[in-house]
Amino acid sequence: MLLHGRGADEHDLAPLAEALDPERRLVAALPRGPLSLPPGGAHWYAVQRIGYPDPGTFRATYPLLASWLDELPALTGVPLERTVLGGFSQGAVMAFATGLDAARPAPAGVLALAGFIPSVEALELDLESRAGMPVAIGHGTHDPVIGVEWGRSARDRLESAGAAVTYRESPIGHSIDPGSLTELAGWVEHALERAPHPA
Repeated sequence: MLLHGRGADEHDLAPLAEALDPERRLVAALPRGPLSLPPGGAHWYAVQRIGYPDPGTFRATYPLLASWLDELPALTGVPLERTVLGGFSQGAVMAFATGLDAARPAPAGVLALAGFIPSVEALELDLESRAGMPVAIGHGTHDPVIGVEWGRSARDRLESAGAAVTYRESPIGHSIDPGSLTELAGWVEHALERAPHPA
C-alpha cells in the first residue's frame, strides 16, 4: 500500500509502485486521502505543525484509513502481515501511524519517504512490539518541507526499539530519490520474504 503526499492523489505514487515491483508480482493498493483542503488535491490531515498532525482532522481520517486497510485482505487475498505500508510525506506519516499503532497488527514492513513519526492525541504507538520489523526510511538532506532531522529521529527511535531499519539520505529536496529505487525494490522483496506465509 502506498499513500500519497499532501495535495496529491491516488495516482501520484503509481510510478513508485511500478519501480518497487518491476516484475509486477505484487498487488499495489493506492488509496486517496479523504480530505479536500487548500491549496487543492487530497489530504490525510490538515497541517498544524511538522511532527504534530492536526488532531481534529487526523481523528476523522485515521479510522477511515484503518478500516480500509482492514478490508483490503478480503479484496486482494493478501493478509495484513504480508502487506508493506508505504508512503511519501503525509503518506509516510500515515504509514508510520498504521504500521506502529499499538492497537493494530504489525505489517510486513513500513516504507517512509520524506516523513516523520507522528505525535497526535488518541494515537498510541508501540515501537517496541515492532522489534525486528523491516523499516525503510528515505529523506533528502535539503528537504525544506520536512527537514532531514525528522528522518534521522525516526531512524534513531526505531533502531532503539529493535526494528530492522534501512536508512538512506540523499542530496535532494522534498522528493523521492530515483537512485534509491533499486535498493528499495530489493528491500520490499526482503520484507516479504521474511513475512509469514498463510497456512
